[in-house]
Amino acid sequence: MSLSSDKYQALVNLLEQLRTDVSNLQVSTPELKERVATLQEFFGQEIVPLAEAANSREQSYQTEMSKQLRLLALDVMFLQGARQTATTQTRLKTISDRLSTLIQYCQAVLQQGTQ
Repeated sequence: MSLSSDKYQALVNLLEQLRTDVSNLQVSTPELKERVATLQEFFGQEIVPLAEAANSREQSYQTEMSKQLRLLALDVMFLQGARQTATTQTRLKTISDRLSTLIQYCQAVLQQGTQ
């Protein structure tokens, strides 16, 4: 496995753990906000520098992942403002779906690397 693949796999692991915690309601909103910030930091420090050596398809995935991470941070902000249980549940589902999308993008990059 290449260094690039290792970094994408590490990101997948972080995303999957967070998705599991969100799905099982094992994370508070402040902790969720902190973990999303950590994900953004990891992405910025470990994944973005890979763009220089990446092909155009991988760069496209990185652009989409960057966008999804920003939207994830917004979803967490909306979750913080949720006052009703139904709204909270909807926001958590949206967050979980966004994490799944990010995982799929990472897996697509990893699969592309094995071809």
